[in-house]
Amino acid sequence: MESRALSPQARQDALREMAVGELDVLVVGGGVVGAGAALDAVTRGLRTGIVEARDWASGTSSRSSKLVHGGLRYLEMLDFALVHEALRERGLLRNKLAPHLVRPVPFLYPLTKRVTERPYVGSGVALYDAMALSSGNNAGFPLHRHLTRRGVAREAPGIRKDAMVGAIQYWDGQVDDARHTMMIARTAAHYGALAANRTRVREFLREGERVVGAVLVDLESGEEIRVRAKQVINATGVWTDETQELVGARGQFQVRASKGIHLVVPRDRIQSRTGMILRTEKSVLFIIPWGRHWIVGTTDTDWQHDKAHPAATSADIEYVLSHANAVLRSPLTREDVEGVYAGLRPLLSGESESTSKLSREHVVGHPVPGLVVVAGGKYTTYRVMAADAVDVAVEGLDGKVPASTTQDVPLVGADGYKVLWNQRHQLAARAGIHVDHVEHLLGRYGSLVREVLDLVAADPSLGEVLPHADDYLKAEVVYAATHEGARHLDDVLARRTRISIETWDRGTESARAAAELMAGPLGWDEARIEKEVRHYLERVRAERASQEQPDDASADAVRLQAPDVVPVV
Repeated sequence: MESRALSPQARQDALREMAVGELDVLVVGGGVVGAGAALDAVTRGLRTGIVEARDWASGTSSRSSKLVHGGLRYLEMLDFALVHEALRERGLLRNKLAPHLVRPVPFLYPLTKRVTERPYVGSGVALYDAMALSSGNNAGFPLHRHLTRRGVAREAPGIRKDAMVGAIQYWDGQVDDARHTMMIARTAAHYGALAANRTRVREFLREGERVVGAVLVDLESGEEIRVRAKQVINATGVWTDETQELVGARGQFQVRASKGIHLVVPRDRIQSRTGMILRTEKSVLFIIPWGRHWIVGTTDTDWQHDKAHPAATSADIEYVLSHANAVLRSPLTREDVEGVYAGLRPLLSGESESTSKLSREHVVGHPVPGLVVVAGGKYTTYRVMAADAVDVAVEGLDGKVPASTTQDVPLVGADGYKVLWNQRHQLAARAGIHVDHVEHLLGRYGSLVREVLDLVAADPSLGEVLPHADDYLKAEVVYAATHEGARHLDDVLARRTRISIETWDRGTESARAAAELMAGPLGWDEARIEKEVRHYLERVRAERASQEQPDDASADAVRLQAPDVVPVV
């Protein structure tokens, strides 16, 4: 079956169709859990709509550590159920649901004590592997191994000799979170869900106490759409409390925002064939391989400012650098940092003063009839969270609804991916592009790579690299606008690609070329191109300036000097 695109026309059609009749389920929130809920609902046979005020994955779901993992540190907290569940989902994602997007990555767990630490840590990592094996879906993830100091030097020559007496190497998974989330939304649309980004809920429709739908605002046109729905699922993450307030109810729980920042540095700045996980006084720090780069993070601090644009401070950056440098032969400096991004984790509010100790487990609530709220959790277990939310929504529907099937529903691009990977040299020869670029495309689109290469066949110039962003082809920018729901330049440079964090100029040198490529599919004139480029340059300027500020309040104030390209009001 041919995949269905998140095209401009499909978005317009979705908004028009939402206003006709009644939906079974309306999902509010286009992060990974909301997209997962839409896919879960539509594959149960429910008439489903999903709306997102900004872009798909524009919040937390594009700003994670980009790991699909069980959460090794949760074993120490004795949270065995969460770890086992996450490892099961890790295996499903890698081997069945998204093999084109999820790949194994090795990590070193450093040992600093000669006698007592190895048995303690080793038993924990062995339990981690045993839990993964018990899921029955651990293919592709090698079992852990013990390394001496000499073994560490072979795997990671860039580690200081005095930083550890040995290590344990284990494997977890990695994913481009923004692409994965968008692919879930696209898969939901593929099966019939009505999907529209840049669409805000202005208010909920009520009949007595019951929520019976929502008034939506198409932020691109300003048009209001009244949508009736038997059940509404609030999957807005760190905005959960604000969304609940639209019905005058904060619910049985609150969500607390924890800020995590990550740095991106060139791959050649750290000599290593493996990632690392380092203990800090507050949490853990990852050094993660990411293509031609490393991602280094994260922090875990309370955030009480603007939720759409969390800002990294100078102190945050120094914190990450100092903890990474504690084990590196060649210390990293601010000049080594190519990109910085900050995100907010939606943690369930508890008694603890430390956000790193709040629960990553999720809850589903029913604050008022017709409204289901899902909150908390971790990226890896999005599918479980989504299924639980739809289970509760189904209780309010008439008639028998099938159980969740998403454990058996691969994302678009998964089917045929392995065959095309084996044929990548032939694909490259036919398309007239280097096999490295085909491998890159397969890891981003899977079997949908044919659609991208069709653009190159129709216009060979689209097989050229985007200026100042050699990892990406021009065709990917066009495809983002025609098939992946990108409405603005920021959507492409920050989420459909990762140019905004992977280039020294943070995408400013690529901005005009990308905007001109988007102009045709989206009907932009020269004035609109100028507006998009100007907005993106202002965003980068504000982000850079915020990262020089000493504290959250001043960083937030500076970051907000660059307004949204489409105000969410």
